[in-house]
Amino acid sequence: MSASHRSGPVHAAADPDRVDPAVWRMAITLIVGALAVVFDTTIVSVALDDLSRELDAPLSTVQWVSTGYLLAVFASIPLAGWAQSRFGGRRLWIATLGGFLLGSVLSALAWNAAGLIAFRVVQGIAGGTMMPLTATLLMQAAKGRNTGKVMAIITVPTALGPILGPVLGGLILHLADWRWMFFVNIPFCVVGGCLAWRNLPDDRPVPDRPRARLDVVGLLLLCPGVAVLIHGLTQVGDSAGLTDVRALVPLCGGLALIGGFAAWALTRATGALVDVRLFRHRAVASSATLVFLGGISLYGSMMLLPLYFQQVRGENALGAGLLLIPQGVGALLARGLAGTYTDRVGPRRVALAAFAFVTAATVPFAFVTAGTSEILLMAALFVRGVGLGAAMIAPMGAAYAGLEHGEIPDASIITRVAQQLGGSLGIAVLAVVLQHAAGDAHTPDALAGGFGAAFWWSVALTAAAVPLCLLLPGPPGRRAGPRKWS
Repeated sequence: MSASHRSGPVHAAADPDRVDPAVWRMAITLIVGALAVVFDTTIVSVALDDLSRELDAPLSTVQWVSTGYLLAVFASIPLAGWAQSRFGGRRLWIATLGGFLLGSVLSALAWNAAGLIAFRVVQGIAGGTMMPLTATLLMQAAKGRNTGKVMAIITVPTALGPILGPVLGGLILHLADWRWMFFVNIPFCVVGGCLAWRNLPDDRPVPDRPRARLDVVGLLLLCPGVAVLIHGLTQVGDSAGLTDVRALVPLCGGLALIGGFAAWALTRATGALVDVRLFRHRAVASSATLVFLGGISLYGSMMLLPLYFQQVRGENALGAGLLLIPQGVGALLARGLAGTYTDRVGPRRVALAAFAFVTAATVPFAFVTAGTSEILLMAALFVRGVGLGAAMIAPMGAAYAGLEHGEIPDASIITRVAQQLGGSLGIAVLAVVLQHAAGDAHTPDALAGGFGAAFWWSVALTAAAVPLCLLLPGPPGRRAGPRKWS
């Protein structure tokens, strides 16, 4: 093993704007493993009807194949920081990849719906730890330099998932058995594990130093609190309604548990599961808020857009997935420029332009009919994708401005939880709006009117983020460290 692999990346002094090759190697290594998690989520989401038939189980039961996985993901995200400090980043990454591989193989071999749901929970626990760990390892390796470019690298799997996941899932179901939706994860996990052993620095804790102790009280409050809150939002989106007891109880319970964790964490000088004191830094607080609103815009629209193409225009799942490709392509193409300009002019200006772009590009969907030109819609999707790509990079990169090495894991967890909560809230709110606006409509034109109303809400929620972008850090030369509110 070469010294560069063991000691971590060394930055080239000649060109401070150049991302070090060691960071690139680490990025490729992490992306290969992360793609398994991202693809798995989007592939399975298009296969619930097929799984219901193949496993001879009602759709209400099979939906837990996705719901159980997502709840496990959300519950395990807060553990990533403690686990990294306890075991080291490389060992934790390889272990979680192994856990995801095990869950994938078991899911492919599942004999009934209950077994598949249980094995998906195994996948979710591993995948939830990997999500914030990806950002943490790369940001720590970059040592505060080129955060925009590094964030552009980190978010590549997030962009590729919505583009390729539904298409890949449709092809698998068309050409092969449903079990191949999980077998397809094997090469990503195996290759990702081999690359991690070779390319990630050996950062295991020093044996003679005290080991990080698990915040058990925080664990019992925050992890189930996030999962229960997400479940309540899911129930709102699944026609239960905000006042229905199936949604209201978990929503209140989740908020109470998260509030209890915040109060508990503030009483501890050190050692909390997540350091909520980071919200004193304006960059972290404003970043989390914008990532939350970005999650509403991204995930809420990802629920509306396929439904519009399927219910109003009569497309199947594969056809709807293909029509959404321009948005993903726009997001991919925007990443390089967004990362470069975030480092050059600061995240404030990039985020301001990005959220304005997303808002403007969503307006055409508020006027959709059953016969709206597909070319016009795909052009709007491309522009919207460009804005979304930049809207995720700038705020997430801003969260790490001026933080110490040990604070980066907590910032990763905070932004990841904020994004997922925003996504779940966006889906819930827009689903309720769509249900009320569409009502008992059965004709394509009447359904299109309901979708138009839901898209107007999406426009309003996205526009709310525009003025908040002014709270993000400005040009790099004007800030030396994390700026506090007072």
